[in-house]
Amino acid sequence: MRREKLADVVNRSINQTLSRTILTAGLTFLTVLALFLFGGEVLHGFSFALVIGILIGTYSSIAIAAPILVAYQDRRSNRANPRLAAQGPAAPGSAGSGSKEKAKARV
Repeated sequence: MRREKLADVVNRSINQTLSRTILTAGLTFLTVLALFLFGGEVLHGFSFALVIGILIGTYSSIAIAAPILVAYQDRRSNRANPRLAAQGPAAPGSAGSGSKEKAKARV
């Protein structure tokens, strides 16, 4: 998998671990929810914070952390190789690799 794009590896990894993540978070959520409902006044605030933390933590680990990692790595690779970032998706030497765009930009 070293030759694959990072986005593809991250996507496959999320798909492989999604069911385990949802099951683990769901069962933990049910336990903390029972603590929230039946724990009494003393545990009410603590268990509410845990409920919110489980919901936000599960969402962020699935939907926020992975895209941030991919964007960070893309930005880091573009800084290391500025010529590739300036060329964009077109291959060097191919038609439309920048000469027509530069002419349009001057007009």
